[in-house]
Formats: sequence, structure tokens, C-alpha cells
Amino acid sequence: MNASELGHASRAVLFIDVVDSVRLIEHDEEGTVLRWLRMMDCIENSILPGSGGRVVKHLGDGMLLEFENMQAAASAAFEIQNASVRDNAEQPPDCQILLRAGIDVGDVIISHQDLYGRGVNLAARLMGLAGPGEIVVSARARGQLTPLLDADVEDLGECYLKNIEAPVRAFRIGPPGPHPIVQSHWSLGELRPTLAVIPFAVRGEAAEQGILGEVLADEIIRALCRMQELNVISRLSTTAFAGRRLNLDEVRLHLHANYAVSGVCSVTGDSVCLDAELVETKTGQIVWENRLTERIIGILEGDQEIVSHVVAEICNAIMARELLRTRSQPLPTLESYALLMGAITLMHRLRLRDFSDARTMLEAILERGSYQPLAQAWLAKWHVLRVQQGWSDDVMDDAHRALNLTKRALDSDPEFSLALAVDGFVHMNLLRHFDIARERYNLAIHTNPSDALALLLRGMMHAFCDEGEQAVRDTELALMLSPLDLHRFFYDSLAASANLTAGNYARALELANRSLRANRMHTSTWRVLTVAQWQLGMHEEARESARELLRLEPAFTVGGYLDRTPGAAFSIGKLIADVLLKAGVPQ
Repeated sequence: MNASELGHASRAVLFIDVVDSVRLIEHDEEGTVLRWLRMMDCIENSILPGSGGRVVKHLGDGMLLEFENMQAAASAAFEIQNASVRDNAEQPPDCQILLRAGIDVGDVIISHQDLYGRGVNLAARLMGLAGPGEIVVSARARGQLTPLLDADVEDLGECYLKNIEAPVRAFRIGPPGPHPIVQSHWSLGELRPTLAVIPFAVRGEAAEQGILGEVLADEIIRALCRMQELNVISRLSTTAFAGRRLNLDEVRLHLHANYAVSGVCSVTGDSVCLDAELVETKTGQIVWENRLTERIIGILEGDQEIVSHVVAEICNAIMARELLRTRSQPLPTLESYALLMGAITLMHRLRLRDFSDARTMLEAILERGSYQPLAQAWLAKWHVLRVQQGWSDDVMDDAHRALNLTKRALDSDPEFSLALAVDGFVHMNLLRHFDIARERYNLAIHTNPSDALALLLRGMMHAFCDEGEQAVRDTELALMLSPLDLHRFFYDSLAASANLTAGNYARALELANRSLRANRMHTSTWRVLTVAQWQLGMHEEARESARELLRLEPAFTVGGYLDRTPGAAFSIGKLIADVLLKAGVPQ
């Protein structure tokens, strides 16, 4: 082909894509393919003729369409989404074929079988912003629509798109009317593995001790329900499996559980020994097993030691299993919950390579359209952590990317406490907008009074502002609410900072050391430890901590710290800077 065979024209380019097609095909290959083929036939033969559009090419689980103008493209996109709604009407939520769409308008290069140009690429990237059932368009496309007549329009602001360096103004559109956007059928559940705790069988001399298996299962379920990373099947649902031989196929079929905990309690005298195991229901593989002993009276009186051990080990085993899965399988084959578990684990290890892999996983979840607010909030936190670790090449760029993500999350769910907390984190730690941060934290805690992360971050805000008493109050409450959090080191680190502000140097030292035992890569903890040691007269230990800080972050300076800490203008910021200089950190 030569240049004379190519044409140039102004066109509206529409990309349509099936959300989470890999999961749908894995669940029902033939049924999904047949329904998608029918949908494509409907688009090509029933919808496009009326709008003057044409199919440029089929993309397996998507389509590239072109139109003479934006009005025609928008009208066709609305009809396609309506057809999808009709097709899904009789389908259960987890079998519905949901579509997302992106549209740009402008000059393209036309061959006899394809379209080329920046507008084609931009339409594809805009599609990635759309949630299930949604249509996202560029500013140029929006400019050719008349609101209320052609479409209802919602401004998404400047959005960062994959492989496009500068932010792009984007808009979400729907047909004219009071409900322009089709609500997503995806839920938070798909981004959490589901766990069933089967009541434990009891062996022993007295039949009345059989209640111990029920009590232990109840306590473990109650503790597991506080873990944000898991879905836990209710006790009323698992009781049907009590006293039966464990059948994993039945557990998976009836409870839709990815993992099951089961075991046997052996009663001897006044003690009970629990032999428990965690099994992956799909493969039957034992992921974790352990034997723990406790006095019966302790269990009946609510002693949580054995429960805490079991819960902590179960959660760590699931996270490790899902991380191993993400390391051993290609991303397209992984369930969304495996990607999220892997991403959360890797981003908090704070090793640069793992940290970069976490971003790839979170972006893969967003490209699938899976419960976007949760993945958006975690990716926003990723950008903040990158700045805090000194890995950012452009702090303001990371700040704006993080805000873009929290804005999109809160557009979908205005009361999503994690997104509110992370949004406050961005405004406080990166932009120094204290009033906005305070508002976000307060709203997050008003929405969810038990949100440990929001309490922790609000406590850190108080610490930056020399409000030591309030800082300790919030962070200690956060510690109480998250005794088994998988990233407890982060909570301990920020609580240490709060106690530093309050002058509780011994408590700050204790918490900083506990944090570093769990994760020695968190550089801000080394700063806190250095100051706590110095203030307690442990000057040589403080100098050694400062040397470790510089080993982890060789470019760290006191001036750089003051440039990026929100507490620079307050007494705590000046104290930390003064001690770091005395401990040997360069100016």
C-alpha cells in the first residue's frame, strides 16, 4: 500500500469493549461467545444502518466503529448500551455481558480496512476510563454535543490515560433524561476472595464440649469480618456443613467460596487443641495448617489469643497464596481479587521493583472495569507512597494523578470512606491543603466511624499541626481497630509519629521498632526512630538509624525533607529537622 491509497477525513471513532471478558468466557465459554456474536450482529445489522455508521473491524471482545459526526456516534452508542441492557435482563449479575465505550472525533487516516491516527488511539484509552455500561468521550467530541438535547454530560476533569503523557479532558455521557448513566452491576465482592469457616468438629470425653467447635468458629468469623481484604460467609450459612465430611465442590457450589477453613478440636481435661487447615476450594490444595492449644475457660470467656493467631495466619496465607498466583500466571488469566491482593501486598513491601509491579496490577483491574472505586483508591495511595519513599520524578504530577483517581472513585461512590481518606492523604501530604484534608478525614469517619485508616491519617494530620493529644487519640484508636491488619507496620509508623509530636518518646520508640520489625524499608519510620532515640539520649543509636535511613534513601537531605513534609512550618517539623542534622543527615 502506498500513500495514494490512504484517505484523510474527519470522523467520530467509537470503541466498544466487553468488560471482564476473560472471566465471562472462563465461566461459560460457549454461552458468552454466542451472546456476544448475537450482540455484534444486532449492532451491525440493526443499529448502525440507522446512524450511518460502519464496522471498521472486530476485535475479539470488542468493535471499532466509525461515523460521519459525533451526534450519530453518540446516538448509536446509546442504542448499543440499551440493547445490552435488554440482553442482560434475564441473566444473573455474574453472567451479564456489560459494555464500555470511548469516543473521539477528529481527523483520521482511512484505508480500505482500517482507521489510523491519534483519535483512534484516544478513543481506545477513553474507553478504559468507562465503567460497565458507561460511555466516555473526549473534549472535542463533547464540543459537538448539545447538552439536554443530544446527551446528558458529566465532566470528569483532566484524566491521565495509559501511554498518553499529558492529561486529557474527559466527559461521561448518557442519553437525555434523569438517569443518563447505566449503573454498574459489579460489586466490591469480586475484588475480595471469599472465605467460609466451617464449624469445627470436637473430639473428647464429654459430649457437652461439642459447643466449643461452634464457639471457636463464631469468634474466628467475627474477627475475620473486620478484615477489609476478605469476604467472609456468615455463620448461618456455614452451619449447614457442621458435622459433615468436608466436600469442597459443595462448598464452592453453594457458598461460592474460594477458601474454606475447617478442623478438629480435641478436648483433654481443661484444654482444647485445635488442628485447623485452610484449603483452596478449586484445587483442594492445603494453603495453611497449624495446631494451637488453649484453655477451655479462656475460649468461653472470650480470650482472643487463639483466635488472633488463627486469623492472622489465615489472612497472611491467603495474601501469600494470591501473590504467588500473580507471580506465576499471566495477568489476563488472573481473577481480579488475585490482582488486588497481590498489588496491596507488593506496594507495601516498598521495594522499587515490587512497587512498580503493584501499579501494573492495579491498572489491569481498572482496564477490566472491576469495581473501579476500590482499585482507584488503592492506585491513588500508590502515587502518594511513591512520593513518600522518594521515588517520584515529579511530585505534582503524582499528586494530580492521585486526585484524579480519588475524584473518579468518589464520583462513583461519594461516601466511599477509603477514597475519602486517601483523598485527604493527597491534599495533606502532597498539596498542603490542610482544610480540605481535615474535611475529607472527618467525612470519612462520619461515614464509617470504624475506618481505621481514616482515623490513622487524621491523627497524622494532627501530628503535623503540633496537635499531639488529638494525634495520639486518633492513632491509638486506629491501632485498636486494626489489631490484625496485614499492613500493621504502616499503622505503627504513623502512631509513632503522633507520639513523637506529643513528646511521648518512649512510646514512639516502641512503635517505631515494632514497625521496622515488620518492614525495614519504610524510610519515614527510620526518621521517627532517629528522633525518638536522640530525644531519649540514645545518640549513638540515633546516628546508626540515620545511616540506615541514608542507605535506603541515598539522596535524602534535611532540606528535601522540609520541602516535602506538611509539618515543615510547625514545631514538630523543625524538631525533626534539627535532630536529623545532629544525627548526621546532610543539610
